[in-house]
Amino acid sequence: MGKTLVSQALSSKLDALYLNLTDLATRRKLILGEDKTRKTLIINEKKMNEELAKIINECNNKDVIVDGHYAVNAVPKQLVSHVFVLRRDPVELRKLMEQRGFSGAKLWENLASEILDVCLVDALGVHGGGEVCELDVSGKAVEEIVAEILAILESKEGCQVGIVDWIGKLESEGLLDEFLRI
Repeated sequence: MGKTLVSQALSSKLDALYLNLTDLATRRKLILGEDKTRKTLIINEKKMNEELAKIINECNNKDVIVDGHYAVNAVPKQLVSHVFVLRRDPVELRKLMEQRGFSGAKLWENLASEILDVCLVDALGVHGGGEVCELDVSGKAVEEIVAEILAILESKEGCQVGIVDWIGKLESEGLLDEFLRI
């Protein structure tokens, strides 16, 4: 019930083109190397930006859903109508990540990023408040999240930011030190 499943379901509902940045980077040879410590690919952001501009412009106004943590930096700003930052309660996120095999520094780095609003801050830094929509997806099914996104896209709901405070939540539960261990 993460960003990929939501992005794919939303793409299906909108009959939109779905682009996963990692898959695109691999297929189009936009990889500079691998960060062995984090076990992630290092993407050539300039080439990725150019490739995305080309793909989106060739879609002739068809909706395009871009899936990836760094999408906010990869997609040319002028081609973006909305940025949806999906937020998940760190306690729930930890369980999901551990079930998927995450451990050690990669687990704690990802949790710290969620707690410290890294993706939200990045999105706001690039796009300001108008296009950025923060959604708390904790405990929600994919269909429910997609319905929230569609309500925003159809102007039935407005974009909101600042709706979660994971630091305050974890602090009140006595878990902050446990979760911010990097």
